[in-house]
Amino acid sequence: MSETILVTGAAGQLGQRVIHHLIETYKVAPGRIVAATRSPEKLSALADKGVVTRKADFDDAAGLEKAFAGVDRLLIISTDALDTPGKRLVQHKAAVAAAAKAGVKHIAYTSMPAPDDSLVVFAPDHLGSENAVKASGVAYTIFRNAWYHDNYLHAMPHNLQGGKWYTATGDGKIATIARDDCAMAIAAALASGASESTTYTLTGTELLTNRQVAAAVSEASGKPLDVVDVTDEQLGQGIRGAGLPGFIADMLVSADANTRAGKFAIVTGDFAKLTGRQPQPLKDFFVAHKAALTAAGSAAH
Repeated sequence: MSETILVTGAAGQLGQRVIHHLIETYKVAPGRIVAATRSPEKLSALADKGVVTRKADFDDAAGLEKAFAGVDRLLIISTDALDTPGKRLVQHKAAVAAAAKAGVKHIAYTSMPAPDDSLVVFAPDHLGSENAVKASGVAYTIFRNAWYHDNYLHAMPHNLQGGKWYTATGDGKIATIARDDCAMAIAAALASGASESTTYTLTGTELLTNRQVAAAVSEASGKPLDVVDVTDEQLGQGIRGAGLPGFIADMLVSADANTRAGKFAIVTGDFAKLTGRQPQPLKDFFVAHKAALTAAGSAAH
């Protein structure tokens, strides 16, 4: 296989890890990989390894077509434009159209679990983007990435300092997965050369309530953590009160509501199917990130 693989958002956390796994885990030659981002100067470490770097700005449709020229397989990592509902969908549609025009043979896209039945505020962007990919006529792979283990690290240091975790998930369960594991599974699929169109949902192997998550945090950190049930409204007020933007508050409240409604209670074997491995359990992730969990003076997320 001598396909050219382009990864958008290559300076971002997921993009960096996908490229890492393409090269290190699946031994794809760096010269076959194109790393694309708004600011290619951030990719000098990849360029030093022999990876091709290009500028790709999702707000510049003509520029995207140029960036995707000569690419066989394209990974569109969903953008971070979360402050304006619908903006990501416009950006992703522009990227899909540019890919089709550029003659890309296979489009991959990073989505979320069950975007067609979700309370999460950004689910419509993902569903619309999936539909745009499917409507392009180009073969595709859609990766529906579950909530990341990593997301817990934002608020947990603050929660542990006070010993309380305010949550609106109730008894809802979720099977989270490490971002790095998602990157590994995505890299496996990109490197495989598979041509059929398919959708994978990448999750952990166990469904956990927030009380079970808190117990794992407590065990890993050696600090007590009590779960305090609050309403959506109280949670939103607390997040805004901590100084976070309204759109972040709305997003986090909607994610808790989605968990509470049982809409994140999805477990698949797709990670193992793609990689031949088992995903990292959440408790092991917390142990590995103990320093981040117990960091003093963290921002109150």
